[in-house]
Amino acid sequence: MTIYSQHANRGKTQILATYEGSDGVVSSTVTSLGDPALAVPIIDVLNRISALVTVPLSVHDLRDRRVASYPSKHLAALTDRASRADLLTGTHSLWYEYACLQLHQALADLDDALATVPEPVRIAIDAELEAEARELSEALAEYSEGIPMPETEGRRHWDFGHPFVTYDGGMDTLSRDIREQLDRLEEGITAEEREKSIEDLRVLATAFSRCSGGLAFLEHAHLEIFAEPYDSDGYYMSIQAPQPGDDDSGSWDIGIGRWEPDDPDEEDGSATGHIVLRCVLPTSPGADEIANLLNQLEREPNLLAKWAETPVGAALGGTKFVVTEGCDN
Repeated sequence: MTIYSQHANRGKTQILATYEGSDGVVSSTVTSLGDPALAVPIIDVLNRISALVTVPLSVHDLRDRRVASYPSKHLAALTDRASRADLLTGTHSLWYEYACLQLHQALADLDDALATVPEPVRIAIDAELEAEARELSEALAEYSEGIPMPETEGRRHWDFGHPFVTYDGGMDTLSRDIREQLDRLEEGITAEEREKSIEDLRVLATAFSRCSGGLAFLEHAHLEIFAEPYDSDGYYMSIQAPQPGDDDSGSWDIGIGRWEPDDPDEEDGSATGHIVLRCVLPTSPGADEIANLLNQLEREPNLLAKWAETPVGAALGGTKFVVTEGCDN
């Protein structure tokens, strides 16, 4: 319910909190820093936290053809460090738990950003998070339970459906498109299947966040990471989690494919991807295993061409991932 920014004033950089008050939009100073370079990462992560906390409370849960509310349990993590662990254990829905995962990471990033600032700045930021959590909780109680909000000076206003945050928090996670994609994955699945898919999404999203380069992107609609390094001679890699509710897709799958031109005589024409080999994994991989694989590709993009020649039964060079299907299988 708050947007953060910076303002230079008398040789210092002020971190400002801007929110909707009773008389319109209001800005107040959270704290000041002598070095503007220290303020930038703090402001960035505060905006992420504000959006990740506010947006799930400002939209309806429309799964299963009903209208419901998303949980508010994540608010506790703003003020209670022990509650952060709960952000990684929920089973409510793919989208909500994905947002909780991102909030957990944002809070960790805030810790890093505050590690080198003076103690008064850390105290001021903690007080700001407490104010954000308290006033959002009170506004939510008034909206959902009819409990009147206490009238205090500088009261921050929250409006369901119109969260006062940076656009989507600057993250795809909070967009309507991603929410609807993940909701569609849940259609017709059991609670147990949902719980497993949430765990798989956490692994994929965590691995993706640990990639050092920009060669990969996360396909939310397919629970997949797709990587296509530059200068890979047309080769690409997909790392896919089991699809929810799909009995034929119960295992993680790493595939290496290659783009083949539809018309070899046409320059820069269309192409179709063909799978060269697959590694069907016997157990779920860890986030670090996936991240290491992708970072290895970032350093050596020609590895895909070498791996594509791996015979069935052998592991991809430098990894423990064993090829289970070749192109002729």
